[in-house]
Amino acid sequence: MSLYPSLEDLQVAKVIQAQSSSEAIQALPATAAEAADAGNGLYPDLQELGDYMGLDLNSEQLKQNMSLVPVSESGSAFNNMVAPVTGNSLGLHRAEIKPGIREVILCKDQDGKVGLRLRSVDKGIFVQLVQANSPSSLVGLRFGDQILQLNGENCAGWSTDKTHKMLKHASQDRISVIVRDRPFQRTITMHKDSTGHVGFIYKRGKITSIVKESSAARNGLLTDHNICEINGQNIIGLKDTQVADILATAGTTITVTVMPTVIYEHMVKKMSSGLVSLMDHSTPEV
Repeated sequence: MSLYPSLEDLQVAKVIQAQSSSEAIQALPATAAEAADAGNGLYPDLQELGDYMGLDLNSEQLKQNMSLVPVSESGSAFNNMVAPVTGNSLGLHRAEIKPGIREVILCKDQDGKVGLRLRSVDKGIFVQLVQANSPSSLVGLRFGDQILQLNGENCAGWSTDKTHKMLKHASQDRISVIVRDRPFQRTITMHKDSTGHVGFIYKRGKITSIVKESSAARNGLLTDHNICEINGQNIIGLKDTQVADILATAGTTITVTVMPTVIYEHMVKKMSSGLVSLMDHSTPEV
């Protein structure tokens, strides 16, 4: 079974498949076509589906976007996923949360820092802050990543203080870090309607309401969740007006990475606004 990044992709794919089957039936000899068509209903065309979902589904747009999402070398959750609406959305790839674990190697800067702040949650160690232009940002660490090992030592059960001391006393040139991508977070891909909206309202990064019959509603976005990323870009600490600008310029397909507010508030607890301002808000490379 193919996986799709959004309900819109699934619905459009079904219509395309149904229309392809109908065309194949019409190409059969009359008697065979009558037998194959027995029991088949009528399917909406793409224009009707576009009117229903508020999407631009003209043939030129579909031709541009209809493709297989490439499979990453690590074995992506997007394997064999046909995305007739989303296509090759860069935001979808930048926001991807991979199911496996990876190793990154950190080197301290001239001040002996790695630009990383960690926090203990449920006996695990998680990334609370990645400083912009730091060694940690250069290797791709993100808010919410779980640190499983530091220099070969398991981090389970460590306190926040112990973890920071381990980093402080680690070597200057090589710190091995085993990471799992953002286990408390999930991604939701949505599509803007004809008015340029995906259908949710937020305040200080927290989703407060969902618009009925919107892409956000159809794709299962929930209230009482905080937005951590938009198309893979960290937006924590940004003002609502800045977030609005990112959403407005993000293109027709938007992938948001969210975390339950109860966990988010625990993650950012005791983090001052001065520290938040140091966060890395750059656009990740694909």
